[in-house]
Amino acid sequence: MGTNLLKNSNWVSLFFLLLAFLLCFYTYHPFSSKTIMAAQDAPKSIYDFSVKDISGNDVSLSEYSGKVVLIVNVASKCGLTQSNYKEFNVLYEKYKNQGLEILAFPCNQFAGQEPGSNEEIQDVVCTMFKAEFPIFDKVEVNGKNTVPLYKFLKSEKGGYFGDAIKWNFTKFLVDKEGKVVERYAPTTSPLKIEKDIQNLLGSS
Repeated sequence: MGTNLLKNSNWVSLFFLLLAFLLCFYTYHPFSSKTIMAAQDAPKSIYDFSVKDISGNDVSLSEYSGKVVLIVNVASKCGLTQSNYKEFNVLYEKYKNQGLEILAFPCNQFAGQEPGSNEEIQDVVCTMFKAEFPIFDKVEVNGKNTVPLYKFLKSEKGGYFGDAIKWNFTKFLVDKEGKVVERYAPTTSPLKIEKDIQNLLGSS
């Protein structure tokens, strides 16, 4: 009688040990359903994001599906401002009808060189720099308040010495499927990436 009770007790203990192991495996195993669901929910392209334009309206980036997109953090008072806007205008005028879009995101994180309100930024960009491409809400591209779009861009294409945006006019080139294909340093002039834009526009 005592032997049978001991055996039963051992089996019960073994059962609960196995149950605990399975529960632990399910919870922490890298291929658990939670992990799979998280991977499925992760953004696949820029089309998974919505942003606000300079007037505060929500814009789904899926509106740019099928287009080649150049995304850039801009500033109005940077040493690179004049030349970049001038060359952006050249590219936009030349290729907008072929499917190029330039999306400009004002950012004041680099030496405070974009200090104005959205209204002031829009006035400067449109009157002084004659930009016709879309300008969006002022954002943060580094730090704890980095907007989700820039978290994605940096995760897709890191820079030298870390993923952080180093300065105004860092550029990300996105293909017709919304995938980030290249990242360019602030000092890379827009016209120097014209060939890459042409290649993406020519791809089916």
